[in-house]
Amino acid sequence: MTSSGFTAVIDLGTSRMKGVMGRRNDNGVISVITSGNIDSGNSIRRGVVYNIEQVGANVQKLVRMLENSSGRKIGRLYLSLAGQSLHTMEYNEMKQLPAGMVTDEVVSQLHNAARKYQPDLKRNYQVADAEYYIDDKPERSPVGVTGSQIEASFELIVGRPNLMNNIEKSIISKTGLEIAGYIVGPTVTANIALTDEEKELGCAFVDFGAGTTTLSVYKEGILRRMVVIPFGGRNLTRDICALNFTENDAEQLKIKFGKAMETHEGPLFTSPFSSKPDVDLAELNKVIGMRLDEIIANIREQISLSGYEGQLGAGMVITGGASLLRNLDLYLGQKLKMAVRRATARKTMVNNAPELTGDPSFTLALGMLLTADEDCEQVVVEQSDQDADEERSSSGWFGMRRPRQEKERKVKQEKEKKAKAEKEKSDGGFLSKMEDMFGNIFSEDDE
Repeated sequence: MTSSGFTAVIDLGTSRMKGVMGRRNDNGVISVITSGNIDSGNSIRRGVVYNIEQVGANVQKLVRMLENSSGRKIGRLYLSLAGQSLHTMEYNEMKQLPAGMVTDEVVSQLHNAARKYQPDLKRNYQVADAEYYIDDKPERSPVGVTGSQIEASFELIVGRPNLMNNIEKSIISKTGLEIAGYIVGPTVTANIALTDEEKELGCAFVDFGAGTTTLSVYKEGILRRMVVIPFGGRNLTRDICALNFTENDAEQLKIKFGKAMETHEGPLFTSPFSSKPDVDLAELNKVIGMRLDEIIANIREQISLSGYEGQLGAGMVITGGASLLRNLDLYLGQKLKMAVRRATARKTMVNNAPELTGDPSFTLALGMLLTADEDCEQVVVEQSDQDADEERSSSGWFGMRRPRQEKERKVKQEKEKKAKAEKEKSDGGFLSKMEDMFGNIFSEDDE
């Protein structure tokens, strides 16, 4: 990405779409130019485009918001790739070492093989992490190490093969913008929210979204397991609707009064909605707790399946818009018996925009800027009058001669006439006199 340009990313969230324009310097630090967000409505379900027309219209509106606030034109976009079908799978590749040493070329060949691998009925969207073994001994930095063979164990992120189809239809056909690339959400969110120490010690990184909850298990600096649980903050809202509230009112109740754990407050309060009866806080939080228990049970099971239960020294780290539910960190710590930390984008990774680094719902969008590397600015070339005149003279208008050629033709004609006149004067014959009399009739004049 050039220093004069920028990258533009859009997080296609289930609840809200978030867009950010920014630059990344040589040290990997992000400078945000502008940002915006818009309600997704019901156009995206569990991270997947559902209503093509509405998503296209929303993206176009969000792009206009970013352009108007920045004064720059966007020609390309990076888009988030999500969905409940995404998960990790292991892929192993082995290679003999005839030279007796691992080279950069050998490691590159292993990675190329992993990128090209396509599992049955799924699509390989990203090579997330790799662990190397040289002669069956683990080695983190294999280049330069001697041995007879190397084996690489890759964690691939795979999912349904058609995840990008509806995105392309809604963006390309409805907005006319070019897609610069797709970015798998969970890995970039972890890159900007987690510290190297947390990945090394081991942690369960949980992104609580509106439509899904994504769990990523890290240990010894490597992603070991990633899975998407098909429940999120919107499920809590719809459960509250069962208490005879509209979805909009239920969302407001969840934000203002919802808690993951019961408190010692009185059981009743006056509803802020004049048309609604008083609400029982204990009942409200009981509904929230029941859904949370279901999500936590899934998280516990997936941590167990990763094989690293009891080995996660850094505990659990949570982010995402739905992680803002009050006392959620305390509730998770109590249920899972581990330390829990709320996380947003690390401030050392973003040198401005504190309102975004403090908002967990923007963690993914900011993380996307770490990976996006192509200039997304639409360059409009303005022609000067001089350039336009030169272009017109070189191409010609309506069969007219170009001015420079016309001048050269006239000079040549004058020289020919002068030479002819001198010849006639020296000859003095009858033919010369006749040519003098009728020369003007037969001479060409294109002017």
